[in-house]
Amino acid sequence: MEAVLTSISTVALAEMGDKTQLLALFLAARFASKFQIVLGIIAATIINHLISAWLGVQIANWVPDAWVNWLIGASFIAVGLWILIPDKDDSEDSQFMKSGAFIATFILFFIAEVGDKTQIATVLLGANYHSVLWVTVGSTIGMLIANVPVVYAGQWLMQRIDPKKTRIAACVLFVVMGIAAILYPAV
Repeated sequence: MEAVLTSISTVALAEMGDKTQLLALFLAARFASKFQIVLGIIAATIINHLISAWLGVQIANWVPDAWVNWLIGASFIAVGLWILIPDKDDSEDSQFMKSGAFIATFILFFIAEVGDKTQIATVLLGANYHSVLWVTVGSTIGMLIANVPVVYAGQWLMQRIDPKKTRIAACVLFVVMGIAAILYPAV
């Protein structure tokens, strides 16, 4: 259960102000079917984070035991510091936009997640908890917590959330998790 709860909170906070959240806002402004956008986010996130959590578990199995906690801890701290750098909305019209809300969301969200902070966090969570299923479940729920409200209440919500404070809170969470991974390994 710890893997699920930690994955939810970590990914939800890391997603605040992230480029995929900005993409969700863009797609919500572009398409009328909010439900199809949410389904596209769910499908893209499950596939992307399933692969990411699996990769994290494989890395943890491959790296020597003496290094795992230090590697995971240092990586969490690095991602925490990276979160302090705000993302830009680099979404633009493409051929995918003509495919409809679900297909456009699925493709654009999946691509935007590759190499993103939340994907890297999911790899780290998989390595830390050695659980593909529970990390994927938690990280997907975290993505939905951060993105579904944006899809349905985008502009209104974005005007009321302070992205700087949210990035600072996420940074602190990642740094604390990094220190905890080094001092108190989860195995």
